[in-house]
Amino acid sequence: MRMFKYNKLAAVALIAITAAHGAFAQDASDPVVAKVGSAEVRQSEIDLAIAGLDPQLANLPPEQKQVAALSAIIDVKLLAADASKEGLENDATFKQRVAFLTERELHNAYFKKHVVDAITPEEVKARYEKEIAAIEPQEEVRARHILVKTEQEAKDVIAALDGGKDFAELAKEKSTDAASEGGDLGYFSKGRMVPEFETVAFALEKGAYTKEPVKSQFGYHVILVEDKRTQAPPPIEQVEPQVRQLIMRDKYVALLDAAKGAATVEIEDPALKTAYDQINNPQQVSPDQPAAPDQPVAPEQPAQPQQ
Repeated sequence: MRMFKYNKLAAVALIAITAAHGAFAQDASDPVVAKVGSAEVRQSEIDLAIAGLDPQLANLPPEQKQVAALSAIIDVKLLAADASKEGLENDATFKQRVAFLTERELHNAYFKKHVVDAITPEEVKARYEKEIAAIEPQEEVRARHILVKTEQEAKDVIAALDGGKDFAELAKEKSTDAASEGGDLGYFSKGRMVPEFETVAFALEKGAYTKEPVKSQFGYHVILVEDKRTQAPPPIEQVEPQVRQLIMRDKYVALLDAAKGAATVEIEDPALKTAYDQINNPQQVSPDQPAAPDQPVAPEQPAQPQQ
């Protein structure tokens, strides 16, 4: 039963490995882990294979990933040896595929060297500050509410507040919103609450509560605004992956522009050329492409409170 499990893992690993890698790097200093005929399997090959494992295997324990990768490599070497005996490496289609995969891996290596590895902490910080500066500050309010079923109940709550009753204590006693402690909804920005509630909450002064019930789809609200502030920008640690994506896109576009400027690209089919020019026009970004480099990094919004 255990052997069957490893065979299943190896099959999944094989699909991912053969899709991602055409060959494995070998280093004479690496220990030999196994031999397949005269071919050696080194630890460097297993490490590279593990890095290319199917995502569903990513959470396996290290020893199971090692076994899955090794099993897949052995399978590859066994059939690759048989393919060489048949001379399949001389097949025109095979050579064309190898050439394509080689160019793709060269593209990826160049991208890693000149884009991914070229990003400095200073660049990330500068781009973060640029994006934050481009965000229009948003107002936030911190509010409490008391939610009741009828308008008369809401009026009675307002009368109790006018008489000096504590809002939080009254919320614990009267509010049907059990999700909030003492009616506290925390801080929220515009667009987070239903329109009827939001309009009133942002119009109230700090420390004021509504003198008339506010009707929404949830019932009748009495709202107290405890504080108002400008929404703080997200910390750099929170949005660093998005910032890096923007920098990578800029660097990649710059590399391509330089390469296209130094080479001649000719497309024979007129319709294909038109389609190529359209998707490569920097003024026309298709929906599935990354956001424009100068688009601000939006701060992450807090979860909408239950009402």
